[in-house]
Amino acid sequence: MEMSSPWFMFCAEQRRRETTFRLFCFHYAGSGGSIFRPWTERLSDQVELIAVQLPGRENRLDEPLLHSMELVTSPLADALPPLLDKPFAFFGHSTGAVICFELSRVLRKRSLPEPRLLIVSSQDAPQIKPAVLRHQLSDAEFIEVIRQCNGTPEVVLRNPALLELLLPRIRADGAVYETYHCEQQQPLDCRIVVFHGFDDHLVSHAGLAAWRAQTRHSFRRYGFPGGHFFVHEAEKEVIEHINRELQPFLTEQRDADGRTDRWPNGQLIKNYSR
Repeated sequence: MEMSSPWFMFCAEQRRRETTFRLFCFHYAGSGGSIFRPWTERLSDQVELIAVQLPGRENRLDEPLLHSMELVTSPLADALPPLLDKPFAFFGHSTGAVICFELSRVLRKRSLPEPRLLIVSSQDAPQIKPAVLRHQLSDAEFIEVIRQCNGTPEVVLRNPALLELLLPRIRADGAVYETYHCEQQQPLDCRIVVFHGFDDHLVSHAGLAAWRAQTRHSFRRYGFPGGHFFVHEAEKEVIEHINRELQPFLTEQRDADGRTDRWPNGQLIKNYSR
């Protein structure tokens, strides 16, 4: 199936394969969908990775930035249906985690297919209010927050021209998360898996554990070496865990009975810590 939408980035090599499952990946604040391109080399051959691309970056650089959750999730939900003909999962890192969570709720409200699995990374549960509205900080304060995340090279943070391009995008994505109100609703029906870095000071043990309340299915938490951007530092291990989480669904696709409720560990809840 061919479809064209500025909201999605596809890997041409993957699209030539006969995939049975889709993994939609949502980037973190200020970045773009291309950060997930290297993942295609390690994902199962049965999985098609589709990177979500927000306006105002990479191939959408000239489009206006979005500053609220509704402005992101509503057009995304409009664009998704042609790609929901196969079972799928969502992966979101940092702000991307909250976006894919709320998008799952929007799909449910519209009676559209919902993700079979939600993997949320480096982000406290959406019902936890952020302690600081970082997108409202002064440039100097905001740059220091970015510096402490250890995800942006110092040469970029000292370059006014690059900062002029970068800061508005991080602020806009930060506003999407920090102005988001998580309405009280029924938990999702899909399994939720939480990824986090052991040295990530932007999340908390309680905030990560609180994701458990957002699912009526099973829940699991994995810790990795590294900080807020551990997905780059421990990329190999991250994708190995993603493949392991997706395997029951890939096996299910090959089973004649079509059952959808089998998990090796049942309703296992397990927390990983240092």
